Amino acid sequence: MSRYIGIIDYEMGNLRSVEKALISVGARAKVIHTAKEVREAKAIVLPGVGAFGEAVDRLKSKGLFQPLQEALRDGKPFLGICLGLQLLFEKSEESPGRRGLGFLKGGVVRFRSSGPRALKVPHIGWNTIEINRSLKSPFLQGITDGEYFYFVHSFFPAPEDPSLTAAKTRYGRSFCAAVAGPNLFACQFHPEKSGKKGLQILGNFSRRAA
Repeated sequence: MSRYIGIIDYEMGNLRSVEKALISVGARAKVIHTAKEVREAKAIVLPGVGAFGEAVDRLKSKGLFQPLQEALRDGKPFLGICLGLQLLFEKSEESPGRRGLGFLKGGVVRFRSSGPRALKVPHIGWNTIEINRSLKSPFLQGITDGEYFYFVHSFFPAPEDPSLTAAKTRYGRSFCAAVAGPNLFACQFHPEKSGKKGLQILGNFSRRAA
C-alpha cells in the first residue's frame, strides 16, 4: 500500500470501525502495530477506549509511545479519538503518577459523580457541540453549532491553554470536546459512530492528510 493513514493498535479501541469509516470516505487507511509503521505513515489516528494509565503502559510496552511523540513534534497529521484525545495531555486524575504523551499542557479530569451536582457517569449518548470559530479549523469544515455526536466517557480534558479548544459540549458543565492545531485534531466524541457529521470530520482529516 502507498503512503497510508495509520491507525494505532495498542489493543484498546475499536480499530476496525475507525478503519472502515476512513475507507468509506476515500482514505487509504490501515491498522498499524510498529514504530516503523508509525514513521512510514503519512498521518496517524490514535483511537482508544479504557483507562489512561493502562493505555500509557501498553503504548510503551509496544514501543509506540516515543514514535507517537516524534510524530506529534514533527507535525504529522494526527487524529485522536476519545482516550486518544486524553493521552495527548500530561496527566489524568484517572491514573495519578502516569504521564501522558505531554504534547498538550494540562490534565484530564473526572465528571462529578457524587454530591449535590452529581452526574450519571459515564456520559453516554448523543450530545451537541459548540464550535470555536476563531480557530477556523479545517477539520470542522461543514460542521455547525448544535450538531450531535456520540460520546462514551467518564473523564474529559482540561487544556491549560483554552484557545486550543475547538469545540465544547455541556454535560452538567461545559467541557472541552475537541482540540485543534494546524495538523492536529482530537475529539472526546467518536466520529466513527456519529453518522454523516462524524464522517464529515473523518473526510476533512483524510483530505488534510493528503
